Amino acid sequence: MPVEFLGIAATNDGSETGPRSGAAFDKEYTLKLARAHEDHGWDRVLFAYGSGSPDPAPAAAYIASRLDKLQILLAHRPNVSYPTFAAKTFATLDQISDGRLTVHFITGGNDHEQGREGDTLTKDQRYGRTREYIEIVKRIWTSHESFDHEGEHYRFHDFVSDVFPVQQPRPDVSFGGSSAAAYAAGGAEADIYALWGEPLERTAEQIASVRAAARAAGHATPPRIQVAFRPIIAPTEELAWEKAYRTVDTIKARRARGDSAVVRHHRRGEPENAGSRRLISIARDGERYDRALWTPTAAATGGAGNSNALVGTPETVARALLDYYDLGVDIISARGYDLLGDAIDFGRHVIPLVREGVARRDAEGARRGPETLDPEILGPRSVPTGSEGPRAAGPRAAGAGAGR
Repeated sequence: MPVEFLGIAATNDGSETGPRSGAAFDKEYTLKLARAHEDHGWDRVLFAYGSGSPDPAPAAAYIASRLDKLQILLAHRPNVSYPTFAAKTFATLDQISDGRLTVHFITGGNDHEQGREGDTLTKDQRYGRTREYIEIVKRIWTSHESFDHEGEHYRFHDFVSDVFPVQQPRPDVSFGGSSAAAYAAGGAEADIYALWGEPLERTAEQIASVRAAARAAGHATPPRIQVAFRPIIAPTEELAWEKAYRTVDTIKARRARGDSAVVRHHRRGEPENAGSRRLISIARDGERYDRALWTPTAAATGGAGNSNALVGTPETVARALLDYYDLGVDIISARGYDLLGDAIDFGRHVIPLVREGVARRDAEGARRGPETLDPEILGPRSVPTGSEGPRAAGPRAAGAGAGR
């Protein structure tokens, strides 16, 4: 099965390693970054959601109206609008993009962040609301007759939309999370299930949980699996590790200064969401896993979002990504720290290698699923911290700085 690549559609050039140079919504940069993805082999880009960030829907419409091929993954939180309104917004965007839209529904794993926009539900209540919300949106997309809805979180009467998606019967729904409640909701409602990059063994366990939840919900076809990483690549292993240590040192320095781009996700103590807690636990257990997975970037941000790195030459990182493809991963999400430069480099040097490897596997029928892989192959090959840890494996450059 072909592999797909998901990049980031940032609206400015800021990242964990450097502040943005202009406004939160930099129209020229947004288009430049999206065009770089379209021109360098990426399939789609994510328009993310944050309580104080630019609204992703009109930003996505802006890009969709100017680019011809790049697909869009639009992040959406159910607490910010009623599902009748959201369904029309999504259908309109699918029309603007000529059928290039997928919607990623975010339940929310941080009470403080949710509360910034008036959401006071508990996490379990939010999962129930998200499932109901997705069910309503799907029905609106596909119903040409008016209907009533009386649910736990939403009630309306005699509604029918006059705008429908280009994609038939509807756009895909994406969902993510690493808790039992997330698996249950996503297994029941998602076409794509999104995970953060973890060691192969733990990723296989999560894929099995998602597939079990889909079976329990009565679905013969499970969601496609997406896994996200922060690639750090360079022409040689030595240069890649120098770059990796510069990157993590810069993140730590900015976090120590209290820079909002680094600390806004988790204000105090341990994170609330299961995914971030898993990343922190993995980082505590070891810094290096499998071929190229490196956890200090996640540890430096407190497990904030997609933050585990893959470090090495393009060939090393491509082989690591093919290991995940062998597990059953269909979509690879990748985002560097220099958003524009890393998108170009990854597109030029990594994506072609992965596509070639996938083509060979498909031709040979060699792909395996997580249920069939030998545990000895899956086991995390963690390098201990200390004098024999990753800094010994890859030389460190002098100085901090975020350089590419």
